[in-house]
Amino acid sequence: MNKVTKVLVSSCFALALLSTAAIAVAQKVSVDQVVAVVGSDAILLSEIEQEVMQMRAEGLPVNETSRCTILENMMIQKILLNQARIDSIIPNMAQVESQLEQRLAFFSNQLGSQKAVEEYFKKSIYDIKADLKESLRDQIQTQQMQSKVSEKVTITPSEVKAFYKQMPSDSLPMINQQYEILQIVKTPSAASQAKFNVKEKLLELRQRIVDGEKFSSLAILYSEDPGSARRGGELGFRSRGELVKPFADAGFNLKPGQVSQIVESEYGYHIIQLIEKKDDKVNVRHILMKVKFAPGEEMEAIRSLDSIATAIRHDSITFARAAMKYSDDKNTKVNGGLLVNSQAGSSKFEKDQLMPADYFALKELKEGEISSAFESRDETANVVYKIVSVKRILPAHKANIKDDYDVIQGIALRKLQQEFFLKWLDQKKKGMFIRIDPQFAKCDFKGEGWVK
Repeated sequence: MNKVTKVLVSSCFALALLSTAAIAVAQKVSVDQVVAVVGSDAILLSEIEQEVMQMRAEGLPVNETSRCTILENMMIQKILLNQARIDSIIPNMAQVESQLEQRLAFFSNQLGSQKAVEEYFKKSIYDIKADLKESLRDQIQTQQMQSKVSEKVTITPSEVKAFYKQMPSDSLPMINQQYEILQIVKTPSAASQAKFNVKEKLLELRQRIVDGEKFSSLAILYSEDPGSARRGGELGFRSRGELVKPFADAGFNLKPGQVSQIVESEYGYHIIQLIEKKDDKVNVRHILMKVKFAPGEEMEAIRSLDSIATAIRHDSITFARAAMKYSDDKNTKVNGGLLVNSQAGSSKFEKDQLMPADYFALKELKEGEISSAFESRDETANVVYKIVSVKRILPAHKANIKDDYDVIQGIALRKLQQEFFLKWLDQKKKGMFIRIDPQFAKCDFKGEGWVK
């Protein structure tokens, strides 16, 4: 990997992990100055010192070149951010909110409670979030911009093979044991009574809100969306594209304070309250409730799957044919039940990439064997029932082109994308106003073209 690319990658990672500790110490910096200007964005000495203090807090070494490296990372980020604005790239606010929650959860775990976090930083949780939100927004926006720069880079099979032949053996990654899995999924029929019960509960909650109770209080108590429930159901500003369609349609048609009727989505049933609408985004609260299946329905799904498994074991039907005929999972039934790993873009899964229930069901199976029916979860965390079969087990091994083409392809593609990005970065440097304070102008930057 090119040194400048390493700097950029580590920078994105470090910035993504920037803690409120850095923001807290920023208030103690008494002397400040602009040390660089990139386009219309300034970089302050205090920002660099925040990063230095963060490195020390994490036990990372700090030496005479650290500040130069930090400044170069920040200048790369500013170029990306500037281009993101030009290209009207809207940051993924769902990611921003998710990272905010992860950060606060981390500090709560480290310090013992949310109250302890507030006492440590001498701010309310809402103020801490506000401090972090803007920087996280910029970070995610620059990450999206970097992805856009490289997204058109492609690689051919012949280029992948040529790259593999040139790779030193000791640079090939080790691949953990992997599984290729077939599945047949049954979703309980969600009997009308079960749906009725959920809707009745939501209607009751809606009436309580209309009668004066706080939506946020009821969301904390009753919502089955753990990510937003602890925030009183609040999602933060989202565009239409960040919300599933029925939810977006309802949310964007509300007036501030208005509560929707019951909305059904792939996640369950919701009632939604509009907090604020700004430009093409809305900030809403919601209460999510999911259908609870009666024990009889669960047993019906299990019996059905066990009968299918018996038929397959007796060669009455193939697994692929049974999946196409009986599975309720539209994503896998069309390809004979083969499960696709969306993280890796292949059909192979490592242990940690599987649902815990799925791994527990297949870990003792040999190739071709079929599990008994068991309860699992789908990608939206809804309860489903499955039988699985192990199509292939790949033992741990050093990556090779035959078994791990997708891995080699990914490494080769990333190398091309990095090379393309560096060329793009060099061009942007030439056409952008960049000024560096004399105290940093003598830095031995990894990339050329910073000092003009």
